[in-house]
Amino acid sequence: MAYETIKIEIADRRATLTFNRPKVANSMNLLMMEELADCLEFLRDNPEVQILVIKGEGNIFSAGGDIKMMVTSGDPKDFESIMNYISRMVLALYQLPMITIAQIRGAAAGLGFSLALGCDVIVAEENSKLAMNFIGIGLIPDGAGHFFMKERVGTPKAKQLIWAGDIMNPEEAYRLGLIDYHVDEGEAESFVDQLVGKFLSSPILAMLETKEILHGEKMMELTNILKREASGQVKMRKTEDHLEGIKAFIEKRAQQFKGK
Repeated sequence: MAYETIKIEIADRRATLTFNRPKVANSMNLLMMEELADCLEFLRDNPEVQILVIKGEGNIFSAGGDIKMMVTSGDPKDFESIMNYISRMVLALYQLPMITIAQIRGAAAGLGFSLALGCDVIVAEENSKLAMNFIGIGLIPDGAGHFFMKERVGTPKAKQLIWAGDIMNPEEAYRLGLIDYHVDEGEAESFVDQLVGKFLSSPILAMLETKEILHGEKMMELTNILKREASGQVKMRKTEDHLEGIKAFIEKRAQQFKGK
């Protein structure tokens, strides 16, 4: 399958999905979201694949949504398409009949971090920076960030982390339970390869049955959260605080939020 913004490789029961916009920190524009939705839906219906590794090209996982796209996507239809693609890719990722591994190097922020949290196993290198930082531009998490954060750390802590929007190093994220392994810089690929080998030599069909049972019980909640995130994001994009957050980001200055 040929894509412009991502790469997919399949061999020996393993698929590797790579975000491929390294010149813009693997940020996700509308095309990339569409391609991710299509690719994950294709994988969902491919029974030959039992492991999926998600990573970023170059020295970064993903900086999240493309800020330039946010500035230029004033048309409500564009924003509707964005949220539709996000919902499609999250639902497909969560329902994949395979073990999913996020292999993080560099930054995993915003929507990029949401997708990483949606994986079964998260491995981050020591140089990584992890952030659910939507709050910095006056938005709420999307990509089921609310759902995945709550699943990992519980509701009270999820709220606090989302509200703070802090950049975390892997040690902090590991202590909180947001990631599963942190490894030395440059070691993520070999570590993930070992994990893949271990999973593929295990009774993986039984493991996947467990995943299907546990995830199946959460599907209604996940679907509802995606809908509420979409409607909430529409409201937030109309606020003065969001416009200030975007302007401050572009101008590389501190935000001056007013609660409006």
